[in-house]
Amino acid sequence: MFYWFMKNLIVGPIVRTAFRPWVIGHENIPKNGAVIVASNHLSFIDSVFLPLMIDRQISFLAKSDYYTGKGLKGWLTRTFLKSAGMLPIDRSGGKASEASLQTGLQVLARGEVLGIYPEGTRSPDGRLYRGRTGVARMILEGSVPVVPVALIDTEKAMPLGRRIPKVRRIGIAIGTPLDFSRFQGMEGDRFILRSITDEIMYELNQLSGQEYVDVYATSMKEKRSAPAR
Repeated sequence: MFYWFMKNLIVGPIVRTAFRPWVIGHENIPKNGAVIVASNHLSFIDSVFLPLMIDRQISFLAKSDYYTGKGLKGWLTRTFLKSAGMLPIDRSGGKASEASLQTGLQVLARGEVLGIYPEGTRSPDGRLYRGRTGVARMILEGSVPVVPVALIDTEKAMPLGRRIPKVRRIGIAIGTPLDFSRFQGMEGDRFILRSITDEIMYELNQLSGQEYVDVYATSMKEKRSAPAR
């Protein structure tokens, strides 16, 4: 109820009026049943626009750091993220990664929509980076289709480091569902997981028109932040 209230009566109308987002392929989101929405990741506001523009409620796995703020600002951030369907997870790796997987599978087991950013983090420069295979494992273990979705120009509205978004038009291109049921039971094969992930990233590349870089976005961020020698 709270999600519906925020989406339809408060946040949604404001965002639609100010940013006038365009959407193509809306009919590609299944009207019912569990499904994964796999998107490129350009800006913090991706997790705001995408849930608002899809009719079904969508849950995103968000890093738990967003939920640790104190005071009024921290409370407002937590409230806003919850209203957007965000689920806090620990992304430190190891057992935390397994817990994140189980959190996502619980969403799918309820027949709901799960949002995932295969790149694992926001693009540092607007290019599309190599996907992580966690999305493929979740697809196979959850026995669900995946819908590729490309966000357009959100990094121009709110680049990395900017606190308040600039008002400008953004877009969402929704591709046709991908079925990987032919690989069912092979979630332990890392070559299969890589193949599935690469196919998803190819579709995102076609939808977004971004330049593709075959390295992880985290590696590029680390390279950029390393002190010059």
